[in-house]
Amino acid sequence: MKAQKPNATAAKAARAVDLETRLTDEHHQALKLWLRLLSCTNMVEAGIRSRLRTAFGITLPRFDLMAQLERNPAGLKMNELSQRLMVSGGNVTGLTDQLEKEGLVTRADDPGDRRAYTVKLTPAGRALFARMAAVHEQWVIEMFSGLTSSEKTQIHRLLAKLKLHLAGTGTRGAAAKNRA
Repeated sequence: MKAQKPNATAAKAARAVDLETRLTDEHHQALKLWLRLLSCTNMVEAGIRSRLRTAFGITLPRFDLMAQLERNPAGLKMNELSQRLMVSGGNVTGLTDQLEKEGLVTRADDPGDRRAYTVKLTPAGRALFARMAAVHEQWVIEMFSGLTSSEKTQIHRLLAKLKLHLAGTGTRGAAAKNRA
């Protein structure tokens, strides 16, 4: 098999990530919008993942776990982390084990529940996260720099309206209608 040029490989990867490529003019406007949102989300997330790996040698799930702990200085139980990160308890245990070995988090018995552990950032973890969060914020600002301030405000307002609508109608209701 012939080796591809780096630019050709990147272009192929971008096309594979872009979920909109399957759409035609006949598809419903709502489907087009949903896939556009998903494509943009995937592209931003892929950029953040890559940059975290390159700049800090850390994965996005580890960054996300540290972010949850930074917002909760008293610490969180493992099951709370699992719920907030929307991953299994086993995933949280694996992430916590890695971060604990690196001295970035501590795990202590929970005084209110002998079966549970509370996880907290160590001072080293807090310092590293502060550095990563500042750089992360700049990456996000850079990624959205193609939009004017008013465009960002407009998109934010429209997505808030969509979020309210989705919360009000509930996706469970739509799923139940489809099963009927």
